[in-house]
Amino acid sequence: MSACGGSPAATTDAGSSTSAEPTEEGAGVAESDTAETPLKVILFVNGLLGDKSFFDSAQRGVDQAVKDFGIEAKTIEAGDDQTQWEAAIIDTLENEEFDILIFGTFQMIEYLERFAPEYPDKKFIIYDAPVNYENGCCDNVYSVTYKQNEGSYLAGVYAAAMTTQNLDGMNPETIIGSIGGYEIPVIMDFIVGYEQGAKETNPDIQIIRQFANSWDDPAKGKELAKAQFSQGADIVFQIAAGTGQGVFEAAAEDGRYAIGVDSDQALIVEAADPDQAARILTSMMKNVDNSLHRAIDLHLKGELPYGQIEELGIAEGGVGLARNKYYDELTPADVKALVDEAEQKILNGEIMVETGF
Repeated sequence: MSACGGSPAATTDAGSSTSAEPTEEGAGVAESDTAETPLKVILFVNGLLGDKSFFDSAQRGVDQAVKDFGIEAKTIEAGDDQTQWEAAIIDTLENEEFDILIFGTFQMIEYLERFAPEYPDKKFIIYDAPVNYENGCCDNVYSVTYKQNEGSYLAGVYAAAMTTQNLDGMNPETIIGSIGGYEIPVIMDFIVGYEQGAKETNPDIQIIRQFANSWDDPAKGKELAKAQFSQGADIVFQIAAGTGQGVFEAAAEDGRYAIGVDSDQALIVEAADPDQAARILTSMMKNVDNSLHRAIDLHLKGELPYGQIEELGIAEGGVGLARNKYYDELTPADVKALVDEAEQKILNGEIMVETGF
């Protein structure tokens, strides 16, 4: 999605936060070349951790790889001041030891296309965006993207079916909403799928669509969500990173509902605020964590397709709806069956989901 937060670049080494000064990488059992040289991975975050969504999912994937494969990992948080990103990237390239450097989002494409060819002996991964491989560029870069339109189609089916249910907080009107961070292609890919799924479930559905123009403004997210609830929407799909936390606040305060994004957000927020968690019916999960864990595993096996793009959808486990205890408790059996049917139709090609790209 995009960056959130703002501070000078900082590092997280095998799960612990430090200052921006280089620190000793964490130890681990080698799974790469030899027992003496474990794979060294750096996750570069063009923002800050703590969004309870996209970047946190990437961190979980790397953390799990540390546990499962014995790699060494460090995270560099560059903050949301884009004028500082290039310097932070150059500093990382020149002063850090790594075998794989991981970037995320379309905002990193330019830097990767410029710098990766200068380091042919290093490997790079970019998630949620592809580099341009034309003219022989970037043979040492693996790109992974996600079919968020497919998962969002299921979210639209679900929202359109749930808005008519006899559930506390639902009103008789068939109105749902969405709040995106910015009106950019990747966010439109979510929205196009969401609206297609909703309209194919109920052609009379009304959908309110708004953009916060921020990834890290929960107050704005709350304001927009409350406005949509006041217009009759009883479910709002948030696609706005940290801004979306305000959508959950509004849902809890107004007795309405939300759909989360990227991670299973109900389970993430429930310890701090169970009232909010109970208002998140499901989340459209973009499984960044699984994809990075998978990529590191394939690298260690010598099977990661550098110089190529992989697009992960429902079939590959790249996206999908969270089916947690809240989903199970609040979702009627017929709605679950409807969502399952739509998922199967996507898998067998009966449903072709439109895209925002």
